[in-house]
Amino acid sequence: MPGRAILSRLEVSAGLDAPVFAEPWQAEAFAMTVALHDKGLFSWGEWADALSAEVKKPGAAADGHDYYEHWLAALEGLLASKGLATKPDVDAMAQAWERAAHATPHGKPILLENDPHITG
Repeated sequence: MPGRAILSRLEVSAGLDAPVFAEPWQAEAFAMTVALHDKGLFSWGEWADALSAEVKKPGAAADGHDYYEHWLAALEGLLASKGLATKPDVDAMAQAWERAAHATPHGKPILLENDPHITG
């Protein structure tokens, strides 16, 4: 029958075993978004509008490989628009985690307390 696609069980099941997230930070961004919504910080409508605006920006990859970069930008923008976390706050925290990662011995968990700029 012309135009009819037939998928074998092998083709369907192979897609089910593929990882949903390419990198751990993508899963963390997803989970953080769900948790913040569950706490009532934004509605799904607000989230959809923010994500849609990011994905539609010029320069987005046609193949979608940068989707979670847009996801993260949408989350940061939404939190900033609500006065919950400004871009400088987010940038400062990212830098602190980066310093903590560099200061953490291999194989040990990265803790923000490992940032050498944190005084206690």
